[in-house]
Amino acid sequence: MIVVVAGEIDFAPEVRDEVLKDAQPLIDMALAEKGCRHYAWTLDPHNPGRIHVFEEWETAEDLAAHLVAEPYYKMGAHLGGFTILGANTRKYRCDISEPVYGPDGVATAKFLTAKD
Repeated sequence: MIVVVAGEIDFAPEVRDEVLKDAQPLIDMALAEKGCRHYAWTLDPHNPGRIHVFEEWETAEDLAAHLVAEPYYKMGAHLGGFTILGANTRKYRCDISEPVYGPDGVATAKFLTAKD
C-alpha cells in the first residue's frame, strides 16, 4: 500500500526561496532512502511564501523509517532556523493507483480496477 504525504509550509515571502534552496541536499538524501518514490518540495506560483511538500513511499514502514532518519531530523532543524507562519501536512494510505487517462485516452475519475 502506497503512502502519500502532501502539504504546505508557509514562510515570509522574502525567505521562501532560501528555505528551499538550502533544503536541497536534505531532499536529495531523503530521495535516496529505501522506499522513497517521490520527495518533492516546490514553490507555489500563486502564494509567494508557500512551499508545497509531496512525498510518496512504497510502504508505511518505509515512511516510519524516514521519520526517524537523519534527513528528517536535519530538515526539521533547517526549517526551525526560519519562522514558519503556517504548516499543514497530511498522510494518505492509497490502496489503488491508476493512470488518470483510460485505455481510450480520455481522463476519468473512475477507478477502472476497483471492484465496487
